[in-house]
Amino acid sequence: MLKYFATFEVFFEENLSKLFLHFKSYSLTPDIYLIDWIFTLYSKSLPLDLACRVWDVFCRDGEEFLFRTGLGILRLYEDILLQMDFIHIAQFLTKLPEDITSEKLFSCIAAIQMQNSTKKWTQVFASVMKDIKEGDKNNTPALKS
Repeated sequence: MLKYFATFEVFFEENLSKLFLHFKSYSLTPDIYLIDWIFTLYSKSLPLDLACRVWDVFCRDGEEFLFRTGLGILRLYEDILLQMDFIHIAQFLTKLPEDITSEKLFSCIAAIQMQNSTKKWTQVFASVMKDIKEGDKNNTPALKS
């Protein structure tokens, strides 16, 4: 999962730099919230109707969409999350508000750019895989000390 976390962080920093730095200031890493979201395909944290829509697009677009969804959730609640500390962020991201609407969420997901410089998700992921295999853990944000 480290390779997925590292790739996620590249796009997190690119799309939501202010929130990314806020999370970093609390040493809040993606494993705290992202693993639960991905392993349950958002069924535990989103209302079921929204989770089903995420599943539909995931089946069509592949794993990249799961990470886009995570970034979309963070974008949707960015202003709220920026006001929270570590414990409150972790609690909030474990169970998201029930009143989340599909229009708002999918609008935020659509605003997420899954391209870093000139590299797309798959290229960044492949680069992270290569870095991990070579033991160069300093080139990927999630693996920095």
